[in-house]
Amino acid sequence: MAAAPVWSVDPRTGKQREQVAVEATAQEVDAAVRSAHEARGALADRAVRSAFLRSAAEELQAAKDGLVETADAETALGPVRLTGELARTCYQLRAFADIVDEGAFLDVVINHPDDTATPPIPDLRRYKVPLGVVAVYSASNFPFAFSVAGGDTASALAAGCPVVVKAHPDHPALSEYVAKVLRRAAARHDIPEGVLGLVHGFEAGVELIKHPLVSAAGFTGSIRGGRALFDAAAARPVPIPFHGELGSLNPVVVTEAAAAERAEAIGAGLAGSMTLGVGQFCVKPGLVLAPSGAAGDALLKSLTDAVSDTDAGVLLDHRMRDNFVAGVAERAQLPDVDSPVTPGAGGEHTVSAGFLTVPASRLAQEGEHDLLLEECFGPVTVVARYEDEAEVKAVLSRLPGNLTATVQLSEEEAAGEGSGAELLQELTPLAGRVLVNGWPTGVAVAPAQHHGGPYPATTSTSTSVGGTAIERWLRPVVYQNAPEALLPAELRDENPLGLPRRFNGRLER
Repeated sequence: MAAAPVWSVDPRTGKQREQVAVEATAQEVDAAVRSAHEARGALADRAVRSAFLRSAAEELQAAKDGLVETADAETALGPVRLTGELARTCYQLRAFADIVDEGAFLDVVINHPDDTATPPIPDLRRYKVPLGVVAVYSASNFPFAFSVAGGDTASALAAGCPVVVKAHPDHPALSEYVAKVLRRAAARHDIPEGVLGLVHGFEAGVELIKHPLVSAAGFTGSIRGGRALFDAAAARPVPIPFHGELGSLNPVVVTEAAAAERAEAIGAGLAGSMTLGVGQFCVKPGLVLAPSGAAGDALLKSLTDAVSDTDAGVLLDHRMRDNFVAGVAERAQLPDVDSPVTPGAGGEHTVSAGFLTVPASRLAQEGEHDLLLEECFGPVTVVARYEDEAEVKAVLSRLPGNLTATVQLSEEEAAGEGSGAELLQELTPLAGRVLVNGWPTGVAVAPAQHHGGPYPATTSTSTSVGGTAIERWLRPVVYQNAPEALLPAELRDENPLGLPRRFNGRLER
């Protein structure tokens, strides 16, 4: 049987644009993984790795016009958004190059022998080494930042791990283009092009996670798809780490005092966050706990006005559009659910933003309204009106893990008066990032960032954004009583590489 063709599709019309590639066979996946495995040695030198990452950023920036045009044709996200995302991607590559140069990610710890300790301490020298080939599964909604050159790839290469990317079917032409650019950057440093493999097709993704030379995987996508791959990674004869971002409701709690103080601003801010990128952000606020009464009514009026002024938009593909239209219709039919601004089909190829309201009491106990506690991908949120703090706590106690959780506080509450601190304690177990008086859309690439959370937000405790994302692709190893001449340079007493380290209990920078 001939391999199925891979087409670039215009989401604005649903029509095929061009054939980009064919779906990879099991043999082609095997060849890509083996080529990546053979390229490991080319990444062994940290100076080469950091130079490669900087060159990748340079090459991507140089190809900006063509990349943005290709991305917009396949995603309809618009040149402004895509140009910004490409700039973020280039910044992230350079940031990881800086991390590689610094060397602190190696976590070097050296203990000389100490016979006076109980029990005695032998000569111990610990650092981290790359796992091996990493499989990366691209996301649909961030064609640059969470795709071929995105955070998983950048952090894996920074760790010294070659990568094989499973391209997302929503932007196959862009995936090929970006891979070509990265391989051009690799060639500038005599790194084999196999250091970055690219395969297309559902079955190719399954073959990739099963390949014995794949040592870890990173995934961003749906709960269903991510869980299937997660289970496959665990079921291998040799299980591997699977770092998956699967889904998030990103709850928001608005206190009564905050709503009374600035209902209009909160409503407008919520509208902007939930409709940003046509609601296709993984940190879109999907559930808002807002007070009943006059303050809550004012918030809803502001939200209604702002969402009503939002233009219909195009989702990334027609499957997502169909799921969104069906999902909001099913939710809207539940008892006591109202639609102040009805979300759904905005046209043959577009969707309209909207929101639903429901009494919080409906979500405080198990039942058919549990559907409202599931992510609905697109420009919609659910506003649950609560009567008291007990209802807020009851709903929060039923939520799964999330990437983010947000609380909107009054000025006095933010200053430490009232229940602000208690609400933060309630939200902390639910999410990897807790926000106060802000909105979750927008994930800064910064050393302190954490983009992850309890399951199903992610399948591990790691982050996919920020400097510590590199830790996913490393493992510690200790040498005991190894002669100095046999040790890697990173672990020698004289520290020839000038690395930050902990030497006999003392931190050296």
